[in-house]
Amino acid sequence: MKKKIIGFIQNGYFLLFTFATGLFYFCFYLVTLTLGLGLSFTVVGIPLLTQVLRTTPTFVQYERIQTKIYTDISTTPYERKKRLESSFWEQAKKELLDPRNWIAICWLMLKFLIGLLSLLSAAILYVTPILFILAPLFIPFLDMQIIEIPIDTFTKSLIVSAVGILLTFVSAWLANGWVRLIGGYTSQMIKSLNRFHD
Repeated sequence: MKKKIIGFIQNGYFLLFTFATGLFYFCFYLVTLTLGLGLSFTVVGIPLLTQVLRTTPTFVQYERIQTKIYTDISTTPYERKKRLESSFWEQAKKELLDPRNWIAICWLMLKFLIGLLSLLSAAILYVTPILFILAPLFIPFLDMQIIEIPIDTFTKSLIVSAVGILLTFVSAWLANGWVRLIGGYTSQMIKSLNRFHD
């Protein structure tokens, strides 16, 4: 039972981390790529774009580690490309023309949508059962209604609390399934990137 409770809490953390990282990737790449492309006619733009594209292996590796820690889903190792000694402009050209960078950015930015769904899921799957369970404490202070049924007696609030306990078990099962889907997304991302490995 203790293991299931810890797993349920870990799944909640993972859903919140998914939202946070998805929001970060979306904002980071939207701002830096827009800035880099906007400044590409100057000397600053190309180096900025090159440095931004070099962040993709680090972020993909972070996603892989986070998925392993929170979901225990093992993914294939992400095969990093080897950097050869050459001039800066040749390296920049390689980074800009490497499809893995652009594909990784698309996958990472799409995590923003998954993150929004994760935040919504966390609110529904974690907050709702807690509110139901604590219904007897709210009776003296709030006028509660569930599906237009007034919860105005202590007995009704105990029934709502019992429903909240049942909802917790259902929420744990749903949260586990949703976390596994997110882990599968990371696994597919790495597989698709490894297909382009030289």
